[in-house]
This record gives sequence, structure tokens and C-alpha cells, in this order.
Amino acid sequence: MKILHTSDWHIGKQLHKIDLAPDLNLFFDWLLDTIVTEHIDVLLVSGDVFDQANPSQASLKQYYGFLKRMIGTNCRIIITGGNHDSASVLNAPKEILGFLNIDVIGGAPETVEELFFRFDKGDEQVVIAGVPFLRDKDIRKSVAGESYSDKIVQIKAGIQTYFSTINAHYSQHYAGCCFIVMGHLYVQGAQVSESMRDIQIGNQAGVLGTVFGEAPDYVALGHIHKPYAVSVTKNVHYSGSPICLSFSEKDEIKQVNIVTVQDKNVSVEIVPIPRFRNLVAFNGSLETVKKQLDDYKLDTPLVSLAEIVINEPNENVQIRRDLDTLLETYNNPHLMIVKSKLNFTHKIRGASEAFIPGVSVADVSPMEMFEKRLELDGHHEDVEELKHAFRQILEELNL
Repeated sequence: MKILHTSDWHIGKQLHKIDLAPDLNLFFDWLLDTIVTEHIDVLLVSGDVFDQANPSQASLKQYYGFLKRMIGTNCRIIITGGNHDSASVLNAPKEILGFLNIDVIGGAPETVEELFFRFDKGDEQVVIAGVPFLRDKDIRKSVAGESYSDKIVQIKAGIQTYFSTINAHYSQHYAGCCFIVMGHLYVQGAQVSESMRDIQIGNQAGVLGTVFGEAPDYVALGHIHKPYAVSVTKNVHYSGSPICLSFSEKDEIKQVNIVTVQDKNVSVEIVPIPRFRNLVAFNGSLETVKKQLDDYKLDTPLVSLAEIVINEPNENVQIRRDLDTLLETYNNPHLMIVKSKLNFTHKIRGASEAFIPGVSVADVSPMEMFEKRLELDGHHEDVEELKHAFRQILEELNL
């Protein structure tokens, strides 16, 4: 039996106002071909199907369009919700999709039994626990007056208890079957990219890789966009996002993981995803960057996106004007400048750093802006409490 693990599609994602739908369409084409040619029996999507809790009509059309194309492949699908997803949106067509061999777990159900799916193929018996993103209410009871540190301890304990319950249910009802667990959470040691939200079950409440216990034969994780093996010996893997979602991911080789179960043994094959679009960065003086832009050659199907960082020794008004002119007049069908920054080593005394041309509010995350506000207001006490409260607001609003 062959199982393909992917995650973090983030349908509807825009990178500096550039729609990444074409990138995902090319990925879906490739994924469909891979499922057919590799004879994949089960497709696992470990959370963050959409980029927003309330996806646009275009995003929903892209999602259902891919699922429609999958119907003729005889490949079962299990989709779990992530922290970006709305459980109700994912679960809305749950009953209809179930008739099409597509199982959806948008949020934690009332009983863990509802998370389990069994697949038989010949002599192979595989059981999959589709654990979605676990929200605060799923794993602990809040208490008035509790401290931030108390909440983090309780969240970690709640996650540990939840996966222990999953393993206990497996041992009681499916012992002897190959056991695969899906999850969407932050495991300590994994690398976080710019495109990820710093939310409640994020960095502060990161858990150890041992939280999954000894029972699973493979753990299919989502949430971290960089492909990452938490444990090769225990087969705990992040598949990562299939396309680059931020410039911090520009050098990554994206992948899917194909898990083969044969004679009760599990093997993992890393399959690279073709690069459909380049994200490139150019650094140096203004003249150096201009030459780098002129020399760039396209080698992908989609137009490349560029961030440019201009570094000059002395602050100069003319350089600012020249950069503005470059951004306004640059026209290349193969390369688009979407992000820019201007740095001066020696600045004019009294010049404000808050209004540097080329720096957009869109380049700053809500959390970064909030932290800057705290710094400017001179908050030194209870900073972590304030940050935690703000993270909860972001999570509730899905921002």
C-alpha cells in the first residue's frame, strides 16, 4: 500500500499581492500525475488547506476542482484542518465528500473514534488517525487568573494527553495494523518561515517529538512549511508546503513524502516537487542591483518574483529618488519586483527610519507590529502576557 503525505497548501495565498493560484494549479497537475504513476492508494493532507478561514469563491473553486479531478484515480483522501482553516468550512460538505472516498476532519470531534480510518489492501492493513489542529478548547479548560506560563504548561500537557488517548484507542481496537497518525502542530526543533503565524500552539507551546509515543509507524505532520524530519528512526516527518510561500523559503526544495507499507514494514521516499516559480533576492548597491536585474534569466514556467535590498554607505536623497524611479519604471515580462528595502550605513542625524521608501506595511506581520508598539510605548512588565493575549486575538480572527 502506498500513501502520499502533503500539507500546507494555503489555497488563496498571496505573496506581496501576487496571487499564487497559478503555482498551486501546476502543483495539482503534478500531484495528480504522481498519484496515478506511483499508484498511490491514500492521499493525506495534514492541515492548512486554505490560507484564510473564510476562503474566497475562487479558492473554493480551486479546491473542489482538484478533488473532482481525483475522483477517477481510485485514491482515497483524508483531509485535516489546520490553524488557518475553519473547521465548519471544511466540514460543510463532509457527508457528500464521504461518498466520493474523501474523508474530512475539520476540527477535533467529540470522540477520538471519529478520527480513525482503516484501509485494507491484500494482506496489508493500515489504520490512519486524522488528527486536525488542536485548539485551546480541545485540550484544556481555561481558568480565570491563570498566568501565561501556566497556560503554556497546560497546552503542552493537553497535547500529550490527546495523542496518548489516540494511541490507547489504536491499541485497544486496531493492534497489529500499521498505524499512521496525522497532526498539525509545532514540534520543537523545526524551522519556522516568515509565512507562518506566531500563534498559541506555535513556538511558545512547541512540543517534543516524543509526544506521539511509540505506537505510530509514521507521523504525517503539517504546520511547518520547510520539509523536515523530526525523527528518521521514528518516521516523524513534516512534508512542508508544496510551493514557496515567503522569500525565506526561496532556496528550499519542496517535496511530498510517499510512504510504502509492505509486509508490515514502512519505508519513506522523499519526492521533490518541480519548481514552478523562482523567488529571488538581489543585494548590493543600486547600480549592482540594476545589473543583477538586467542579467536575470528565467528558468521556470511562471514569472519570477524579486526582493531587492539596496545597501549604500551614505544617506543620499538622489539614491532614494533613483530607487523610486526604478520601482515605477521597471518592466520585465519574466521578473517582477514585489519587495524592496533601502539601507544606509551612515544616516543623517535625526532622520526617521519609520518612513523608508519601499517598505510596505504588508511586509510586517501583525505580531511584529504589536511588538514594535509595545517597545515604543515603553512596556517592560507583563510583556509576555500581552503577547499571549494578542496571539489569542489573532487566532480567533484567523489573522
